[in-house]
Amino acid sequence: MVTSAHEGMHRIFQERPEILTPVFGVLGVPLPGKATVDAITTDATETRPLERRLDTVLRVGPSDGDDFLLAIESQSKKVESKESSWAYYIAYLQAKHRLPVLLLVVCQDPATAKWAVGPFDCGTRGWTALRTFPLVAGPHNLPVITDPRTAAKNLALAVLSALAHARSPESEAILEAIDRALQETLQTDPETAGYFYEFLDINLGDTPAGEKWREIMSFVTYFPGRGTVRETAYLEGKAEGKAEGRAEGEAKGILLVLEVRGIPVPDAVRERITTCTDLDRLDAWLERARTVTRAEDLFDGDADTPEDTGDRA
Repeated sequence: MVTSAHEGMHRIFQERPEILTPVFGVLGVPLPGKATVDAITTDATETRPLERRLDTVLRVGPSDGDDFLLAIESQSKKVESKESSWAYYIAYLQAKHRLPVLLLVVCQDPATAKWAVGPFDCGTRGWTALRTFPLVAGPHNLPVITDPRTAAKNLALAVLSALAHARSPESEAILEAIDRALQETLQTDPETAGYFYEFLDINLGDTPAGEKWREIMSFVTYFPGRGTVRETAYLEGKAEGKAEGRAEGEAKGILLVLEVRGIPVPDAVRERITTCTDLDRLDAWLERARTVTRAEDLFDGDADTPEDTGDRA
């Protein structure tokens, strides 16, 4: 899992390689959907004084051709020294691994993206010895995905879209679409949904988009008509027409919220939640689930002790 905003813009390719095909499609470079992707060492160092390190290097094995290396850099601003170091990366990796090398630069700022496209020349007296053409993905070419159905079909690309457009007016609509898509994913693949919830929380940082995403994550009650965890739980119970059905739905909602927030749920806590039939108590636990730091803290303030399981409808 990523640990900083800088990591996220390139590590998503390493941790979610399915994003490569649609991104390459945006860049006009054909890549089949079925390809092997393996991370290799990112150390491009020959001697200590000449230390250089790439963000991510992937070995891509297309089903329709020979392997190649994809070097990925996350670039937040123009840095003139990169014009020479990128050429070094490509030449070094090609010489070391005897494979073709492509360089992908991922940007959030349109001006940076425009500069990163290059080309960057090495030469003199009218002669070019080396020319570097990075592939650049950024707000100028990554799609603005605001339709929940489109986001659900390719979550990794939608999340990259959110990162690329974090400073654009469309960011709020993108995040709302991703939220709707992740609510659906929670039902079938909670691990993937949890990954992307946390990924955006870390990598959107202190941007306005980051504030919006944290609001989405913390406001568990959400809004009516959006198919959220709490609303779904309530409607499922109402459709069954039984208090037991509503309680089951509320319990499921509590566990899903804790799972999305990455909070472990011990067996004893899970059993207490799933066997409770007191709707008022379940509702209180669901409210607490959005702020507690331990699953056991759900029960703070309850009149009964943890040993008392005599919950009543």
